[in-house]
Amino acid sequence: MVGNVVILPLNTKFRGPAFPANSDYDIIDECLDLFRANSFFKNFEIKSPADRVLIYGILFVNEVLANLKPHMNYNEAIKVATNVALDSFTIPGTPGFPLNTVYSVPVQDHNAMELLRTYLQQFRQELAMRLLERLYKDSKDRPSKFWLAFTKRRFMNKSL
Repeated sequence: MVGNVVILPLNTKFRGPAFPANSDYDIIDECLDLFRANSFFKNFEIKSPADRVLIYGILFVNEVLANLKPHMNYNEAIKVATNVALDSFTIPGTPGFPLNTVYSVPVQDHNAMELLRTYLQQFRQELAMRLLERLYKDSKDRPSKFWLAFTKRRFMNKSL
């Protein structure tokens, strides 16, 4: 754990500090499965440290969807999603992060902050790729309109 954010195992092909997951279902699958239902929530009760990773994942999915257009094909979407995932981002506990009241991260500990940054980078890359797999499951020419319908919804009225 870094502060109150847990470093969860991931099934990923991207390099980073996350351990490989023991099962086929990991936090990224959970973020994608729960995104559409949770995007209607204005409040979210945190019951475990994993919920903070889930909140971050849902906010990131919302950010990726906001950058995609209905006419984009799969290859264009990969470029956009990769740019969003690799773009500079604020991490929990730093100024400018929208939900600092939910996260407590030790800003003074440089190694812990760097671990969190690299974990979130790995998490964002894998989440973006798996999101695109679901968006373009039926057709490689255009994304699913059922996913893009959630671009205007804001989870807890926040965005990254």
